[in-house]
Amino acid sequence: MNDKLDSGASTRRTFLKGMAGSAVVTRLGQLGFAADRTRSGASAVVELEDSILQVAFDAKSGALTGITWKPLNWTIHQRPELGISFRMHAPLPDRRDNFILGQRQTAKKVEKLPSGNQIRIVWDDLVSEHGGVLPIQLSTLVTLENGALTFSASLENESALVIETVEYPYVGDLQAPKLDAPLWRRQMWYDDLQSQELHPHFNNAIWGYWGFDSPMQTGASSASSFCLIESIDQGIYVGLHDPNPSYLVQYTLEQKPGVLESIHDKTPAQEAIAGTPVHLEFRLAHFLFAAPKSIATMLPVVLRPYRGNWQAGFDIYKGWRKTWFQAIHIPDWAGDVHSWQQVQMNSPEDELRFRYSDLVKIGEECAHNGVRAIQVVGWNRGGQDRGNPCLDTDPRLGTFQDLRDAIARVQAMGVKIILFAKFVWADKSTEWYQKELYRFAACDPYGEPYENPGYSYRTPTQFAGINNRRFAVMCPVCEQYRKIAANEFSKIIALGANGMLYDEVCHHATVKYCFAKDHGHAAPAYIYAGDVPLAKTLQSVARSQPDFLFAGEAPQDILMQHYPFSYFRISAASTPAGRYLDPHASLMVAVTGFDDRETLNRALMYRYVLSYEPYDFKGQLGDFPLTLEYGKKIDALRHRYRDLLWETEFLSELAASVSADGQPYHLYSVFRNVSGNRAVVIVNEDLNSSIKVKVELRDARNLRAATPEQPDPLPTSGTLVIPARSATVLMEGLELGQSL
Repeated sequence: MNDKLDSGASTRRTFLKGMAGSAVVTRLGQLGFAADRTRSGASAVVELEDSILQVAFDAKSGALTGITWKPLNWTIHQRPELGISFRMHAPLPDRRDNFILGQRQTAKKVEKLPSGNQIRIVWDDLVSEHGGVLPIQLSTLVTLENGALTFSASLENESALVIETVEYPYVGDLQAPKLDAPLWRRQMWYDDLQSQELHPHFNNAIWGYWGFDSPMQTGASSASSFCLIESIDQGIYVGLHDPNPSYLVQYTLEQKPGVLESIHDKTPAQEAIAGTPVHLEFRLAHFLFAAPKSIATMLPVVLRPYRGNWQAGFDIYKGWRKTWFQAIHIPDWAGDVHSWQQVQMNSPEDELRFRYSDLVKIGEECAHNGVRAIQVVGWNRGGQDRGNPCLDTDPRLGTFQDLRDAIARVQAMGVKIILFAKFVWADKSTEWYQKELYRFAACDPYGEPYENPGYSYRTPTQFAGINNRRFAVMCPVCEQYRKIAANEFSKIIALGANGMLYDEVCHHATVKYCFAKDHGHAAPAYIYAGDVPLAKTLQSVARSQPDFLFAGEAPQDILMQHYPFSYFRISAASTPAGRYLDPHASLMVAVTGFDDRETLNRALMYRYVLSYEPYDFKGQLGDFPLTLEYGKKIDALRHRYRDLLWETEFLSELAASVSADGQPYHLYSVFRNVSGNRAVVIVNEDLNSSIKVKVELRDARNLRAATPEQPDPLPTSGTLVIPARSATVLMEGLELGQSL
């Protein structure tokens, strides 16, 4: 092998020798691939190779035995003997624990195709653990092109069993770039890029210890169609490249045989412990539920390494996203600089906070303060999270006409009304559910409806979970239920609202499949496959109102094509993944603090619309004057410099670097307009002290700085003093005294 690989082996040997008291087993000759893999003690392999990746498959078993990223010398899959081809789950009538292990199979065919960049692997007549030989064929095609490895597969099930899952591709020995390098799994959820450590600590995260033999982590494709396996300045992108996935895929990582010690979840540094190889498995579980005598085509999986941080991984997805993403029309006002107020009229505990006629006063206060829209929550019968999916008006708050008239009067002030709705649940305590809606609830394999335990409001009884309204999880794959949802939605249209915010559009609790046999769909049906048909049904109802706004709570990227306005909440740990994914998407965040400068500054930094929510959307704008006044200054700054802060491309931290006291500083973001001019928003979240930062922009010219409180641009060299709890915008290309 080359010198770089030999150097890596030497580094590993040195590290292992330094592990005092460890039982260490070394195999230093297997860090890369030798051209001759038929020598004594090694199996013949079939390889794919380009300038970026070198990939090996065992010629007899078809197992993936090695992956090397050549430019950075990262041996992603290291030990051939830990290679695995696939795993299937084929439950027997009297024993569900019946797996088909790839390690026990011999491939019928492992051949490199004439193209030179593809390998076809076929397994036939598979040996199961407890059900004997089964007439099942798995055919796969692996393609290597420009450093991207694509795994395609199909399953032909001639057996009498349902094949619930096929786990493929399967990386049996996932390695960090270096033995002492950290490794994380990162996936999208709620417009954020969430992170879970894999190495040198591995926590099972979600699943209880009682359910597995070795610690395990999973991530669902229903939340994110791709995941990143990331180290420092490099990573691996793994994505499902099908814009309309018809079933669930789980990204699964399993640390075998387990952790070294369970207090800190430290992973063993040695190659074997207790006589068992230490390794991290990474596999994708395709929940096919392939019926007997059926053929199933699996979603294509793309694996591709990248150099850089998470943005580089996102760039791979963004490139593919451009080939299929098509957003629906969004009203001009919703795409412009503006802010909202969210207000709750009623809750399940009968707070009866506002009457419909009170919306007029709320609208007047919004108009006075330049707030452009009101999201009205709990306006429906029973209040927020009661009576779902019913969207009748509540006679205790007024009449249908009272609400319609109030909406019209607020709209006349230039303020839009967005009505809150929710179609994912049905309130099980209602007569409607007990007489009719129960028929459209998603059911588990035993015929029982899935349930969400409901949410707690206001009273100690609810906070103790005693009288909460329990929810059935409704089945959007069922056409009859989609018609019911559309009928309820039509009431919003009849009220003359400017839009709807579909709450919890992003999930169906823990439910992934509906097994009901009388919903008019195949059983089981992937619940998330019903979300787009439901969206299209709702859009057809609003066809007469082309400027009607469809908004949702943190829709997945697929649903952003139908709910192009996303509302969510952020924290100090949030990553602006949704903004980087789509620089011009309408993304809105909740602002709840009474002097919430930190959230407001982040909204400036990440180009988020503001949703004012005093008393957690139970109060009025005047309840938090400090937050309101600073938020108005931020929006005024964005209006003034819209070319650089709004109608612009979001680059995250790319194209500039910021330092404080000689150390890298990361609370900043970079925007670039169509002329190539850049703006850098830097935030100081220290509660008491100012900071001095130095901003470096290559080939920058005419640098000017402004703040929400001092919006006139002043010349600067790029070195700035930012007061505590403040933000500064550095802009290039402005002449002194100029605004955009």
